[in-house]
Amino acid sequence: MDQAEQLRNIVKKSQQLMPRAQVFTVTSGKGGVGKSNTVVNLAVQMQKRGKKVIIFDADFGLANVEIMFGAIPRYNLSDLIYRGRPLREIITPGPLEVGFISGGSGITGVNNLTRDQLRFLVQSLSELDALADIIIIDTGAGISDSVLEFVTASPEVLLVVTPEPSSLTDAYSLLKALHRNEEFLQSQTRVKVIANRVMSEDEGKGIFGKLSAVVGQFLKGDLEYVGMVPQDVALEKAVRQQKPVSLLYPEAKSTKSYEMIASRLLGLEGASQPEKKGILQMLSRFIYRKN
Repeated sequence: MDQAEQLRNIVKKSQQLMPRAQVFTVTSGKGGVGKSNTVVNLAVQMQKRGKKVIIFDADFGLANVEIMFGAIPRYNLSDLIYRGRPLREIITPGPLEVGFISGGSGITGVNNLTRDQLRFLVQSLSELDALADIIIIDTGAGISDSVLEFVTASPEVLLVVTPEPSSLTDAYSLLKALHRNEEFLQSQTRVKVIANRVMSEDEGKGIFGKLSAVVGQFLKGDLEYVGMVPQDVALEKAVRQQKPVSLLYPEAKSTKSYEMIASRLLGLEGASQPEKKGILQMLSRFIYRKN
């Protein structure tokens, strides 16, 4: 049996096991729109709702999540892949025991790993389905290969946009690159939009409407609106203090918005809850690309 067949057998065997985690990949067309802040606060809100959440920081080379958590991980993904550290050792506990895995440095993307490294990574990360109810993947910003490889493989994509014209333009560029990627399966992907730093619900829906109209007309794609986060002084203060606003200011306007978005994503606000396919279902797309 060759390695490719062994990888496929790992996937098939693990996919038969329950439970599976619900996986969200959070991305943006450009930096500076509050993507990592969104990741951290949604994780906190989901953890408050009784879910075990683990963040996978796939923004390789940067440390946005650990800065937001005010925690320095002892080990990162590089230690798992290149030095054989067990998965549990590279999960750093954050606020409310939200776990996170730092991408660290030395990795430029999953597709750049060798087959043996990818096999080990898949075997290791498949354990997350047993450790977490929710896995949130924080990608880099923009349309680099390392971003697109996660977005194209993800069953649920959360796209963070702001009112700035450049944010909308770059978000559309990301979606265009996604739709033109031959590995993107539109029927198996739900792209959900979060409008950040807006003045009102109407402005958030207006931003979504503009983006949705262009995507529908030129890409023949569908977007879903899951909510907005208002411009909020409390959120700005929390960022400066390297704390999630959801913990530091539980009554803030932005905190209430994160609460509502988290509930919608979990299917608690009348929204349909998607099938929990697990992290291995997503990683299997990398396996088939490699072979």
